[in-house]
Amino acid sequence: MSVKILYSSIVFLFLFNIVQAQKSLNGLRIKADSTIVLNQGIDPLSPARASFYSAVLPGLGQVYNKKYWKVPIVWAAIGTGIYFYDRNDKQFKRFQTAFKALKAGRPHEFDGVGDNVLISEAGLIRAQEISKENRDLSLFITIGMYALNILEANVDAHLPDKALDTSLSFKPALFIAPVSNQAMFGVSMNFNF
Repeated sequence: MSVKILYSSIVFLFLFNIVQAQKSLNGLRIKADSTIVLNQGIDPLSPARASFYSAVLPGLGQVYNKKYWKVPIVWAAIGTGIYFYDRNDKQFKRFQTAFKALKAGRPHEFDGVGDNVLISEAGLIRAQEISKENRDLSLFITIGMYALNILEANVDAHLPDKALDTSLSFKPALFIAPVSNQAMFGVSMNFNF
């Protein structure tokens, strides 16, 4: 059920952004000679600038858009990904070093001598695989957060606060499904014309 909620929320937010982007274009007026005149003082290069700034330094595009409260969120998301990448890379190198020492017949960190934990050769191989998978996943998530930072700055620059319209609203709703008589979660949308 939570996957359905996630997919529904993503689809709704996508459609909501499309509607808002269309409404922000209503402020443009096209003359007969096909030149575009900006009525609201909108800078057409601001989305590109915001994207560029976020690409150079994550969070800088949000500062450019004057959404300062988003900067710690961006830094926390990217910093968390970097932290887990580093942690998993160190784990991978520990297990790899121990495996190489085992193959060379030297003592290693996991040989079971003294206070060391005993891990077999197969266990060291599996530990390397798991650490490598986790490291790679952390890298992809970090890259995704970086790209999301750029995308968010671009979209936010496209939708200035004055372009938001109060005729469209949504709120979470809890209702009873008539067939299964179970409580369901949904979104209530209101359009005022």
